[in-house]
Amino acid sequence: MAVALDRPRPLRAPRRRGLAPWLALAALAAGAATALYWRKRTRSAERDHPPLGHFLEIDGVRLHYVERGRGEQAILLLHGNGSMVQDFLASGVMDRLAARHRVIAFDRPGFGHSTRPKGRLWGPAAQADLLLQAVDRLGLHRPVVVGHSWGTLVALAMGLRRPQALRSLVLISGYYRPTLRLDVPLLAPPGIPILGAPLRWTISPALGRLMFPLMMKRIFAPGPGAQRFARHFPRELALRPAQIRASAAEAGLMIPAAIAYRRRHRALRVPTLVVAGSGDRLVSSSHQSVGLAARLPRASLHLIPGTGHMVHHQAPGKVAALIDLATTVP
Repeated sequence: MAVALDRPRPLRAPRRRGLAPWLALAALAAGAATALYWRKRTRSAERDHPPLGHFLEIDGVRLHYVERGRGEQAILLLHGNGSMVQDFLASGVMDRLAARHRVIAFDRPGFGHSTRPKGRLWGPAAQADLLLQAVDRLGLHRPVVVGHSWGTLVALAMGLRRPQALRSLVLISGYYRPTLRLDVPLLAPPGIPILGAPLRWTISPALGRLMFPLMMKRIFAPGPGAQRFARHFPRELALRPAQIRASAAEAGLMIPAAIAYRRRHRALRVPTLVVAGSGDRLVSSSHQSVGLAARLPRASLHLIPGTGHMVHHQAPGKVAALIDLATTVP
């Protein structure tokens, strides 16, 4: 009887698990820990810098505003991208105007202590509609609307949508004509839905803190004021993940908004003062403000020598005087 002999089996090397799963797990753990850290910093920032004013609830938005002064003429102040009501408070412009007028500065949606509900495109038109409702709720009769930087797009939209409701516009350091901007692809990614969330909860707040001093120098150049602004502006509020989302979204919307509204400049019938620093290194005043003033049917141009993008900080008296002039328009 034949017996079958087992053939010897070749020895197999033990399986080696790749490093990829462990690296992925470590990355997730690091990301979660970083997100918890920024959440803690956010709560600390909001505790250290509580709301300075009042709130309106409009269309699901909790809109924060600060009010100063009394008078028959109301003035609305709209800050630029990444900023909040403290911008106008720190510049002194708001207090100068409040000596004669009722002055209201808004945190635009997503900035400061105003909320920015998801699922909406918060372009100039959407923000204009929200703020026009706020004008009605506060009982303001034909206010002067002042916009700085990105806020000029919202002011323009307000003037185009309800010109009869406004007395005049003051547009400061605005961006009105589309240009190639290298900063947009750098600043916009944290605002991308879903994909931007990991950025703004991990590396974006850290990068923002590293870039803050350089950004201050750029937006204030060629004039002074960066150090004083940095001392009084609540940087930690501006670098919360939620506000980074709003800032990044507006960076991405800036060029499309300029394209859309450039076609409508000649339709604006609200008297407008176009104001800019002659040495603005963030937004070219010669290309943007001078060009806009030439296109608007009822505009006057005011370039302030030796100042930059933050002209209202570098020449607060002159800017306040121009806003005061806008209140005299019939």
